[in-house]
Amino acid sequence: MAMHSMSATTAMSASQFRAAMGMFATGVTIVTARSAAGEPIGLTVNSFNSVSLTPPLVLWSLGTKAASMAAFEQTPHYAIHVLAVDQKLLAERFASKLMHRFEGVDWQANAQGVPLLPGCAAVFECQAKSRYPEGDHVIFVGQVLHCSHVANRSPLLFHGGKFYTEHPL
Repeated sequence: MAMHSMSATTAMSASQFRAAMGMFATGVTIVTARSAAGEPIGLTVNSFNSVSLTPPLVLWSLGTKAASMAAFEQTPHYAIHVLAVDQKLLAERFASKLMHRFEGVDWQANAQGVPLLPGCAAVFECQAKSRYPEGDHVIFVGQVLHCSHVANRSPLLFHGGKFYTEHPL
């Protein structure tokens, strides 16, 4: 297998790095919470991963310039929704610059008031545990208080700037 690499002295552009990262297929999630004013907030995120089984911890990251950064830094609870293949339009809506992403979207609040979206492949309801500023993002670690999944829901995938569905080998 041929691999292309760059020496430490070769400059790498942000676009080169982004293109190379685009070769890593990810799932697509929407992270939701409530702002300090009680408004539902949410955005599409593909930087999601498990951290620990005991205790159950997950992580996701958010750009430091994101409009919702202050709200996510202050919220004690949030939910991470793993989108199903038929939720592409929802992923695009929550990735857009729309001010009112929840307008016309069906959701219910959990016990902590966090908006939960129906029809997802999985949902992780989290208590904010820690934050780590790194580069131009902040890594959020949450302790999973409750999770659920629907075993027969195919996940929505993202690769090379496009959405995909799974194809078992």
